[in-house]
Amino acid sequence: MYLTIQNKEVYAYTGGKAFNPNLPTVILVHGAQNDHSVWAMQSRYLAHHGFSVLALDLPGHGRSAGPALSSVEKLARWLLELIELSGVQQAYVAGHSMGSLVALEAASMAPERIQKLALLGTAFPMKVSDALLFSAQHDEQSAIDMVNIFSHSSMAHKPSCPGPGFSVMNGSMRLMQRISSINPDQVFFNDFTACNTYLNGEEAAKNVQCPTLFLLARQDMMTPVKASSLLSNAINNKQIHIIENCGHSMMSEQADAVLDALLGFMKN
Repeated sequence: MYLTIQNKEVYAYTGGKAFNPNLPTVILVHGAQNDHSVWAMQSRYLAHHGFSVLALDLPGHGRSAGPALSSVEKLARWLLELIELSGVQQAYVAGHSMGSLVALEAASMAPERIQKLALLGTAFPMKVSDALLFSAQHDEQSAIDMVNIFSHSSMAHKPSCPGPGFSVMNGSMRLMQRISSINPDQVFFNDFTACNTYLNGEEAAKNVQCPTLFLLARQDMMTPVKASSLLSNAINNKQIHIIENCGHSMMSEQADAVLDALLGFMKN
């Protein structure tokens, strides 16, 4: 499904079903150097079990035209414009990593638009090391390699996870390489800078009015569990769910556990 926002064509994957804004709608927001495909399993299941789904490609990522937006605040305003243009009155919004900050900021800006909020692999402040910022700007493949290692709990996942011949780590690496190949404008450095310079997280969390799920991974080295405490302490109506044997790339590493947590949260 394509929409036009700020005179740019935007892509959203609908999970293999026609989008219907009259159904409960789940909007899925990916993280840095990613696209809608990180939600492949969750988006498809939700779309075939009573929800409409918009798994987004953020500007400059995947199939959405660029340039990539340079701040969390700009991305949040963009997200709210997308919700309005889609015809949805209220949405369930789930964001991963950088996407969690975008979802959080949007819920603060327009609480009437967000029915429930899920923050996956979140942290505040979401600081990026100088070494990783430097690599993202000057040696992008090195940054991809570092993030890919830091984002997984194991280099050898259980056999046939999630299917024969599938490599969780190689899939993640190839996606980040693909984002680089289709957009040469240093998307990784842009995204990391947006995370690193975002200052409004705690204030935004205080403004959140909807039920909120913190979905975290026990072996997450990119956004450790304890790094979410400033946000979780600021939100009263919250649930905290920690997935075991899992790193930052939780939607592929523990796809079923992520789906179960999201589905239970949205249905209750």
